Amino acid sequence: MNIHTAPISKTLPGVIAVVLTMVLSGCSFSDSSKSSSQSSASISKSISSPSRWSSESSSPDKEKKYLDEVADYTAAYVHSSNEKMNYESFQRGIAEIAAKAGIANWENNPLTYKGIGKGLKKAGVKGVEYETYQKNLSGGDYGKMNDIQKGYESRH
Repeated sequence: MNIHTAPISKTLPGVIAVVLTMVLSGCSFSDSSKSSSQSSASISKSISSPSRWSSESSSPDKEKKYLDEVADYTAAYVHSSNEKMNYESFQRGIAEIAAKAGIANWENNPLTYKGIGKGLKKAGVKGVEYETYQKNLSGGDYGKMNDIQKGYESRH
């Protein structure tokens, strides 16, 4: 039998194109490839996200509502805590607000920390007291501290 085949260098790009088309259109070769295509979809969502977090149902209105709820909660918590803040209790409250807003990774969400900063401003926290809250609520993370500062300085 004499079967004529094209050199691999000429057919490989075509094969790759077909495979890519199948993968991108959702086709899978087996059940085991489903998990890798799901991982790819998850990775592409996180890569395309312009910020450090991703929320499936994110919209400007929902983000503003979340920011305002975190700010209101922070201000109320600061006013209600007598001299010593219970950070674990505070974090549980933030986690509840985030869950209600559909935000799973609130600890890495810049809006959380901007809301905290806005709440500290609303509560009238200043000076060393503000710096202490900023450091403790951010866990000393510079990026989170910066987000708290942005919220504190925001006008809305």
